[in-house]
Amino acid sequence: MLARLRGDLDIMPSPVEDRPGLLLRDSMRYSDAVLIVPPELIQCLSCFDGEKTDRDLHEMLYRMSGDLRAGELGDQLGDALARSGFLEDETFATLRETRRREFAESPARLPAHAGSGYPDDAEELSGVMRHWMGDAPTGSGNADGLIGIAAPHVSPEGGYESYRAAYAQLGPQLGERVFVILGTSHYGAPDKFGLTRKSYVTPFGASRTETALVDELAHAAGDAIGMEDYCHSVEHSIEFQVVFLQSIFGPDVRVLPILCGSYFPSIYGGGMPEDNESVKRFLGSLGDIAAREDDRLCWVLGVDMAHMGVRYGDQFEAVANADEMLGVAERDRRRMDRIAAGDAAGFWELVRENHDDLKWCGSSPFYTFLKVRPDVRGTLDRYEQWNIDAQSVVSFAGMSFR
Repeated sequence: MLARLRGDLDIMPSPVEDRPGLLLRDSMRYSDAVLIVPPELIQCLSCFDGEKTDRDLHEMLYRMSGDLRAGELGDQLGDALARSGFLEDETFATLRETRRREFAESPARLPAHAGSGYPDDAEELSGVMRHWMGDAPTGSGNADGLIGIAAPHVSPEGGYESYRAAYAQLGPQLGERVFVILGTSHYGAPDKFGLTRKSYVTPFGASRTETALVDELAHAAGDAIGMEDYCHSVEHSIEFQVVFLQSIFGPDVRVLPILCGSYFPSIYGGGMPEDNESVKRFLGSLGDIAAREDDRLCWVLGVDMAHMGVRYGDQFEAVANADEMLGVAERDRRRMDRIAAGDAAGFWELVRENHDDLKWCGSSPFYTFLKVRPDVRGTLDRYEQWNIDAQSVVSFAGMSFR
């Protein structure tokens, strides 16, 4: 029996011009391997479903090529997938256990995206931040009554104008606040919230995680919590926000990092997210902290919006601000109107429409924020669409809340 191909791999068209096919890499970073499966073997990946045998794979290759020796290619493919940790087998189990143990034992959450999402040298990063922030290098907004902001978590190189629109609202007088960062958990379990006591480290230095609030949430919210959630080690939705906050307030900015798992059971099964008792308990616990701490907190949402086009399973090539994406922009704005009005129920009704065919990966942080701060009113400061590749678009925005 052939082992199953892991369902959490990044799979995309090969970007290497002279090596066409599918590129496979590990989104969870259990493995550092990258494979390119050539076009003639792509169909063979369907045999790695946990139900087929090596004989099925050999027969498929024989039908495709007419060569009895073609089965050797199938064996080579299986060996490459196994060595890379891309199959659900013992090799993968060992890699996963090792990486999770290393994260649990690490005294800090080390940067995962320095050198790729942003420069890994502090001086170079400072220069890039001056470019990204433009005329608002230290935060120039009117912080009066400010509760929080929503910024993208897309690559800052592609979305820096929306990052700027959001972070420009943060005046220097907010520097002593605890920034509650609600980030999208791209890899976490639905209806779960990932916490860590570790400090987020970037080239600027180590931020300060408010461990007392982490412990309070972990105690109060029970099984809704994933404590020292490994997803923190690979997730960019919080890391990018810490970089921007440190550029404004210094490296030891105080943060409460929370990864919000999707509310897929509600989107696909109906009802509201808080119909799950664990979710209800977490929202209540975080709401209690919000009410008690009030203006000692500032909320930062690391959120993207629609994901459209070939990369995301749609049957059309998406072009930013054109054709189908004009309708997407209109629907995005309807959702943002509900967010700006503080209307959690109205926002969620639009998210559940067509089982969220817009694929808003930031829907759970937005909803969580609206439930724990029901008094909020928001302003859209900037909205953008960006071609993440030639056939696919991500939308995002900068928003501020008072």
